[in-house]
Amino acid sequence: MQTCSRCSANSPDSALLCVQCHADLKEFSTTAVALKNFRENKRVTGVRISVDANCCPACREAQGAYSLDDVPTLPIPGCSHANGCRCFYDPILNQIYP
Repeated sequence: MQTCSRCSANSPDSALLCVQCHADLKEFSTTAVALKNFRENKRVTGVRISVDANCCPACREAQGAYSLDDVPTLPIPGCSHANGCRCFYDPILNQIYP
């Protein structure tokens, strides 16, 4: 499931547009917005993809740390979990406090 950052509606992983407000989910899903914010934050040096304990093989393979330029988009292509992709981004920080 993808969550729209504009209206908080849930859309299937295969949806390109939000089912409620029709926002472009490649730009306005909560994961897309998080990745954009991480890329703009100078303290973030990379991104880790975290997965659920009972994730599908495609998500298990995507789990790990990535540079800001190489991080895959979510949902993970090929995710086969019955509830959809439940992966999320975690920032890798170069400093915690200013």
